[in-house]
Amino acid sequence: QVQLVESGGRLVRTGDSLRLSCTASGGTFSSSAMGWFRQAPGKEREFVAAITWRFGTLYADSVKGRFTVSRDNAKNTVSLQMNSLNAEDTAVYYCAARKLVGTMRSSDYDYWGQGTRVTVSS
Repeated sequence: QVQLVESGGRLVRTGDSLRLSCTASGGTFSSSAMGWFRQAPGKEREFVAAITWRFGTLYADSVKGRFTVSRDNAKNTVSLQMNSLNAEDTAVYYCAARKLVGTMRSSDYDYWGQGTRVTVSS
């Protein structure tokens, strides 16, 4: 059973940067694709970014150029560097895992963390 624990969410101001981390345990991290999703109040969960087991990356159009996803297989950790944050980035951010290839569909992911809250204020 894979367990995912996110960290790093907090209150920030518009224009700030923030780095989220997700640590995995209980599985083969190096052969897993890791995804980041977010859910804003009153909205459906949406794809943010993903990184495949071979370090290929995918991004939602809304974050492309501002967010960077990376992984450290030695530490079983995936990170999301978020720059130029704005109010529309306010959400609970979730880390998710599946085998090998990352996708943009939340239903493709087998394991989920509990989420970490990011609030961007002006």
